[in-house]
Amino acid sequence: MPKIREMPPHLADLIAAGEVVERPASVVKELVENSIDAGAKAVTVEIRSGGMAEIRVTDDGCGMAAEDVETAFLRHATSKLRTERDLEAIGTLGFRGEALAAIASVSRVELVTCERGAAEGTRLVLEGGVKRERGPAGHPAGTTICVRDLFFNTPARQKFMKNDRAEGSAVTTAVVRLALSHPEISLRYIREGKEEYHTPGDGRLQSAAYCTLGREFARGLLPVSGRTEGLAVSGFVSTPAAARGNRSWQFFFINGRFIKSKLLQAAVEQAYKNALFTGRFPVCLLELTMPLNAVDVNVHPTKMEVRFADERAAFDAVYWACRGALEREDRPGELALSKSTEAALRSSVEVRDIPGHQVFAPGGGKSAPLSGGFVVGRANVKSGDEFYKRVTADTFRTEYGAPAGFKTAIRPAQIGPQEPLKRGEAELEDAVTLHDAVSEAQTVLSLPDPEPAAEAAPVPTGRDWRYVGEALGTYVLVERGDSLFLIDKHAAHERILFDKLKNRKYEVTGQLLLTPLVCDLGAETAGTLTENEALLGELGFEFSDFGGGSVALRQVPIDMDLSDPAGMLEEIADKLRTGGRRDVEAMRDDVLHTVACKAAIKAGKRTDPGELTGLIDAVLSGAVRYCPHGRPVSLELTRGQLDRSFKRA
Repeated sequence: MPKIREMPPHLADLIAAGEVVERPASVVKELVENSIDAGAKAVTVEIRSGGMAEIRVTDDGCGMAAEDVETAFLRHATSKLRTERDLEAIGTLGFRGEALAAIASVSRVELVTCERGAAEGTRLVLEGGVKRERGPAGHPAGTTICVRDLFFNTPARQKFMKNDRAEGSAVTTAVVRLALSHPEISLRYIREGKEEYHTPGDGRLQSAAYCTLGREFARGLLPVSGRTEGLAVSGFVSTPAAARGNRSWQFFFINGRFIKSKLLQAAVEQAYKNALFTGRFPVCLLELTMPLNAVDVNVHPTKMEVRFADERAAFDAVYWACRGALEREDRPGELALSKSTEAALRSSVEVRDIPGHQVFAPGGGKSAPLSGGFVVGRANVKSGDEFYKRVTADTFRTEYGAPAGFKTAIRPAQIGPQEPLKRGEAELEDAVTLHDAVSEAQTVLSLPDPEPAAEAAPVPTGRDWRYVGEALGTYVLVERGDSLFLIDKHAAHERILFDKLKNRKYEVTGQLLLTPLVCDLGAETAGTLTENEALLGELGFEFSDFGGGSVALRQVPIDMDLSDPAGMLEEIADKLRTGGRRDVEAMRDDVLHTVACKAAIKAGKRTDPGELTGLIDAVLSGAVRYCPHGRPVSLELTRGQLDRSFKRA
């Protein structure tokens, strides 16, 4: 039996580093958390070469005393825990005492710190965990730590790192999470010499969301607020219309700590049940505040997984808080119009009195007939001025027989960052908002023209089948011999496209867009796409990094549906991300599935019979049997089966 020996300290440090330091993003997370625990109000993060060459974190926290500088780099050294009782109520982000030791063991570290009120600071340089230099240094109150050449002494770990762009995107994701979890801290992020984010540190979550996730994201949020015994939920969720194609836009925080929790994900998605399409996920920024002893954060070295003392209470609190936000959004709203809106309304809308009613028609001039106008109020509407101040949807529902699902076309302003607007811009925004609301109301109240039924096409020459029709906008009915075939046109077309794309002899044709489409995807999704730019280029996509988690889409495969380009890219990125480290061919197939699905004939829409000839031939000949996901594309009903069903046999 091999002799048992104590592991050398350096080797033990390298193994411990593998638990804490997975990639540059892990280093940034640990260092910024230390800055937050040190009471910093402003933190600056700078990276080069995706963080592999250099990571620099500067804060204005309390700093360290000269005698504590070297101790901080010892394993299990911490200022945050004293006794075992402290583990029952952990209130700091970093507490294990392993981060600095693990980081120093696999990099070259330079630390410069100065305790608040001290005359001078201290500089310490380590290489692979070994001290190289130490001496006094000038530095303002706070700490600057620079990590260079990550994994320089562990090539086995270094070879598993991704390219600089992908590692940089992972760092960006970590910074965004930290900025959202602590909006009271001004966090500045510089990547490759360019400032990416700079949050104001005003303590408002929507301000941090505006700076990191974008203006459109921050403006499309609904406020969430809920409280049960010992647990409070606050933050924001999206409207169902603003849902995304994956869960990368779901952020959960507990007592200021970003976490990943399938329990809370399930609570949010359950609140949106029956409100979202399949494959769409709600966006949320939710902060849970609870007693420190009600949650165990000491579950995993990364501290991203937690265990609740009462999982049911946590689930119910999040579920009912989100349900409340959605129900408030669904209620008929009232809109108090500003003076600038009133002026815009009077100049663009003609108001005319009808006994017992008031009707206005967009654009002024000759009034529209009653059936095409926007009816507001009854005889109790005393004047046009009263209408300008208050508009509700109750009148439509109760007096004019609007559909039961009708919701107010004019909603209260959604929560978003409070941007200062110039007077002219505010007036224009008010006018556009009102015009859109009027157009939406007219659309809701008008009946669509009936869609003409598709006429049956004659039997094509030389074919032994007859096109019967189309059912439910999805299934094609075809008669051949003594059998009736029901064909899922979307699934069959998806398989045909997939086989063509997969055949390497078939060159994917791309269509160049007249103007690039800028898609706001988030740092993680955008990073996944740019990491696989070469693979996507082979499939007809062309895009470029637009900064701030956005990409500019310039080319897509021909016939690709562009009704939701951001959702399409999110779905592709999700498959690439969840595929793990598989071979390129398997990843290519995943992307081709999505491309074929998005380009195929859509279920629920009528299709010209002449376009279905080739598809029907392929299915009836047996060339197409299953869709790329393994579902059957056709169902055969024989005359005997039909006769038995109608008791004719």
